[in-house]
Amino acid sequence: MANESTATLYRMVLPDHTCPFGVRAKEMLEGSGFDVEDRVLASRDEVDAFKAEQGVQTTPQVFIGGERIGGSDDLEDYLAKR
Repeated sequence: MANESTATLYRMVLPDHTCPFGVRAKEMLEGSGFDVEDRVLASRDEVDAFKAEQGVQTTPQVFIGGERIGGSDDLEDYLAKR
């Protein structure tokens, strides 16, 4: 079973833009005591490939215990229910 205290965060950090939702998700995870595996998507190609591979429209995407939680709003809902 995957570690429930570790979260994997895929977020966009481009040379000219850092996604504020990714920053928010990281802060929420750290504030909730998670060890964050921060997977930075550093180019538009990486972002597009990740979204296509995962079948999602947006980044960031958070995974906890091997389960996709979703973006920062989904994460906020998930943490509120813990």
